[in-house]
Amino acid sequence: MQSLTGWTQTTPSPYELRTGCEVILLGAGVASVGASLALDDNLTPLDAATIPTLNRRAINGFDRPATYQFSKTAGRLSTLVLAGTAVAAGAVGISPNARQDWKTVGTMYVETILLANGVERSVEKLVTRNRPFVYYPNAPLSEKLTTDARRSFFSSHATNAFASAVFAGEVFRHYYPNSRLKPVVWIGTLGLATATSVLRYEAGKHYPTDLMAGAAFGSLVGWGIPKLHEVKNRHSALKQLDIQPWSTGQATGLYARWTLK
Repeated sequence: MQSLTGWTQTTPSPYELRTGCEVILLGAGVASVGASLALDDNLTPLDAATIPTLNRRAINGFDRPATYQFSKTAGRLSTLVLAGTAVAAGAVGISPNARQDWKTVGTMYVETILLANGVERSVEKLVTRNRPFVYYPNAPLSEKLTTDARRSFFSSHATNAFASAVFAGEVFRHYYPNSRLKPVVWIGTLGLATATSVLRYEAGKHYPTDLMAGAAFGSLVGWGIPKLHEVKNRHSALKQLDIQPWSTGQATGLYARWTLK
């Protein structure tokens, strides 16, 4: 008998763990996090004399409206809504049919979060961009004087929100392929991720391009990790994935290439 989810317990699992795959993906995730920690964090914060001289007209027209935004309440809410996307991913992972594969789903989610955060934090340290609220006269000076005020690109909240949202949607649709709830899960999780991004904008924390980059990268990771674990795709997908470490002596990182066929 099928439930509302449209899945029976006798159906084979859509995902599986494979030693070679997990070594590569967990290794890439840990290495990217390690690279983000190893990168020099000697960024000089803005000083009180420089801040009044900053001109928002130097910001491109698409991003400039963000410099008129600032809200501590929106900032706090964005973190709460972000937590909601993680809860949604967890709920899918412990749902009746996914629960039997909790090790597989759990490993995939850990890989997703490690890789998404490792790469995002590495880029954040390599790219200096003042947050929008720096240009907002009424924002607290104390917040403008921190190094974090110069870490706008790209958005960690958007990255994590969309990584979790797409991961949840992908995993649900594979465990419940005939479910009438699939649109609900997709709309719900992507709605939470979008709300997170909008709140970061209203908080004055990010420009639209920061959020778009985070959403795109997070979505890619949230889709790609489950894709690599699909039973029917695991061999061909891994053959198309090439990940190698690199180092210049001053910086370290990972080179990844996925050949589409």
